[in-house]
Amino acid sequence: MTRLPFLLLQLSSSEAEGGLFDFNTTLPLMALQFLALTVALNLIFYKPIAYILDERDEYIRNSLTTASMSLLRANELTQQYEQKLAESRKKAQSIIKDSQQEAQKVVSVDIKKAQLDAEKLVAEAYFQLSMQKENALKTLENQVDALSDKIKLKLLNN
Repeated sequence: MTRLPFLLLQLSSSEAEGGLFDFNTTLPLMALQFLALTVALNLIFYKPIAYILDERDEYIRNSLTTASMSLLRANELTQQYEQKLAESRKKAQSIIKDSQQEAQKVVSVDIKKAQLDAEKLVAEAYFQLSMQKENALKTLENQVDALSDKIKLKLLNN
């Protein structure tokens, strides 16, 4: 037992000489230095960096918001243009259909007119041919009469 107080004295004397941790006035001084360094780093380094990072985050947020709004607007415009394009196509198809129907009507009227003109020409040609036929028959009858008279005369003179 007598050895225990001696060991305690020896341990305390070895600590006083510069052991791993010295609990004297340097510990609070080191704590104050650490706090001062923390405050100085916070003021000089961390706050400006945090401010810049906050500004960057806000810029990114604003850019994303603007981009999403622009994308929504672009989608709306695309839908409007697609609707207008579809309406224009329908109108164009309707105009083409109407034009085709009108062209068919004009063509059918022209065909009927041409058929009537052709029928008139055929009728006129038939009438003229009939007239020429009658004239030819009359001429032939006259010639036949004249020839038969000549043949009679020749036969009677013989």
